[in-house]
Amino acid sequence: MTHILQLDASARPGLAGTDEHGSLSRRLTHRFVTGWQARQPEAIVTHRDVGGSPPSFIDQRWIQAAFTPLERQEPWMAEVLAESDRLIDELTAADVVVIGAPLYNFGMPAALKAWVDLVVRMGRTVDYDPSRPDDPFTPRLADRPRHAIVLSSRGGAGFEPGGELAHMNHLEPGLSTALEFIGITRIHRVAIEHQEEGGEPLAASIAAAERRVDALIGRLQELYRTSREPAVTT
Repeated sequence: MTHILQLDASARPGLAGTDEHGSLSRRLTHRFVTGWQARQPEAIVTHRDVGGSPPSFIDQRWIQAAFTPLERQEPWMAEVLAESDRLIDELTAADVVVIGAPLYNFGMPAALKAWVDLVVRMGRTVDYDPSRPDDPFTPRLADRPRHAIVLSSRGGAGFEPGGELAHMNHLEPGLSTALEFIGITRIHRVAIEHQEEGGEPLAASIAAAERRVDALIGRLQELYRTSREPAVTT
């Protein structure tokens, strides 16, 4: 049985094409999750709307608690780390992490960055061993295959790898760095562009992205059925 964690980071609460001022990235995450469930009704879905209910920002107390060894922690530290623990437990339980992330000012939304800061945590999702200076970090979420699906939306165009504005896109590269650091290395990307231009370019980009989402569902479900791993990420 597949466990899906759906993360939506858009500040827009609705779905583009259905709700006024709806979100394109939410439209893609909704399509992925409902498409997966249509083929695998028994799949478990946990939905975390970080755009609607942003996680807390880390502060001095959180840093102090997170970097205090468990045997030396004070009672107040468990309460400070409780939100981080919940988010990490959700992530650890997932087989497929579906992240809806619009490109805001060349990077990820602040709410999604807050989520990243709470789940990349020493002793929970990554270990550090100073006695191994050449390779001190051990990702804890490499214990089994997990796939991350990054579904993004962009106002302009040309932000794909090799595109003329690729050097200005810090969303997918930043997310990939954080996810790979904790052990999630099977990362797939689908994006909608031309949101500001609208019209036919946007409609064509939406249609192409939805076809890619549908194809990705089929490929991943086949991989899970046959217990084979993908040769490449997309």
